[in-house]
Amino acid sequence: MNARTLLGVSLTALLAPAIGAQPNRANPAAVAEVAAGKRDVANAAWWGFDPDDSTRALQAAIDSGARKVIVPYMGSPWVLTPVRLRGNQELILESGVVLLARKGAFLGPGDSLLTADGVENLAIRGYGAVLRMRKGDYQQPPYPKAEWRMCLALRGVRNVLVEGLRAESSGGDGFYVSGNSVRRWAEDVTLRNCVAEDNHRQGISVISAVNLVIDNCRFASTGGTAPEAGIDIEPDTEQERVSNILVRNSIFENNRGHNILIHLANLTRRSGPVTIRFENCLARMTDAGAGGHAGIAVGGLRRGGPEGLIEFAGCVTEQTGRDSVRIYDKSAEAAKLRFANCHFHSPWRAAALDFAGPRVPILLLVRRAPQVASFGNIEFEDCHVYDAVDRPVVQFDSEDPVDLEAVRGTLYAVGRQKARARLAGAGRDVTLRVVAVPAGSGAP
Repeated sequence: MNARTLLGVSLTALLAPAIGAQPNRANPAAVAEVAAGKRDVANAAWWGFDPDDSTRALQAAIDSGARKVIVPYMGSPWVLTPVRLRGNQELILESGVVLLARKGAFLGPGDSLLTADGVENLAIRGYGAVLRMRKGDYQQPPYPKAEWRMCLALRGVRNVLVEGLRAESSGGDGFYVSGNSVRRWAEDVTLRNCVAEDNHRQGISVISAVNLVIDNCRFASTGGTAPEAGIDIEPDTEQERVSNILVRNSIFENNRGHNILIHLANLTRRSGPVTIRFENCLARMTDAGAGGHAGIAVGGLRRGGPEGLIEFAGCVTEQTGRDSVRIYDKSAEAAKLRFANCHFHSPWRAAALDFAGPRVPILLLVRRAPQVASFGNIEFEDCHVYDAVDRPVVQFDSEDPVDLEAVRGTLYAVGRQKARARLAGAGRDVTLRVVAVPAGSGAP
């Protein structure tokens, strides 16, 4: 007996008292009992598994009103067209289950594999299960060009838990969190132990959310259409929110764009304060030929932008495609940006210049000077830079005259004989120090 079968047997045994030990096949009597309220746990196979297209069966099971719906492992994928999720329900995908986008379907630009829109009290558990779409198909005719075919879209939801799922090869994002026309932000959402791999636009997009936790997840190998990030926190309008966002113990790797991207250009002071925290996260490229931009990119916080705090604590970047950290168009009037006890390791493409400025470990960049009267409100607390190339540890770059303001803290340059910052132009309250630390001596 292999591990998958063993796990399946174990789960079946666990659930047998609740579902009456019914086999994984069509069962009209059990379906009738669910409809009559005599069962609150249902097996999706009771509605009739079809290896060519099981959409009707799975949708009927979800719509049945059962408190818990189990999607059993059937030996072949559950082939689906778009499915709508419901609230007040626990959806359990057994280990080995693959929810697979049907070939030739999903022609609509916004067709997602699973969508929860406006629902409350939903849990999706899928340890060992996969949401899989067909990214290569969507990138060519007859599919209209689009970037919104998600594996799992959570729109205007409240009290949602997603854990153990792998979302791959979407025509948009692996996971998508936003508001909807009624509720302007998702609220109380947790993603735990999830993976997003090989998605078209982002591993995860966070458009609008309050009280969002992303815990012990991995977002990797995004590529297809910009921004191509592991995570992109980017509201569309000033009515949206990014408040009490916590991302911890997660990995962002080998994404074609920035591994971590926070772009808040559409928020204003009227949007309310932003609170975003990344804790013990890793951003890296494991292959010098894989491309990639910055490990961490934060920007678009213009004049009149939101107040609040964006912080990275105990985070690490390794061999990023370009800069370890890129901070762009960051007004000193907007939310504070803070890095504490972070470690930044050498970018792959060390010394070249490109359209976006010089490649240095930490780049402070003004792209749109009219939006930034002064650049700053940035703090580095006991952060360490590991870089063998003779270049500035941190550099400020702007074609137009823009002053620095409130750039503070200490950067330890480990293993460098010369450690320097290039912070050109006039500044106010610019107290950032770069301290050389010999290799092997132990950083303070």
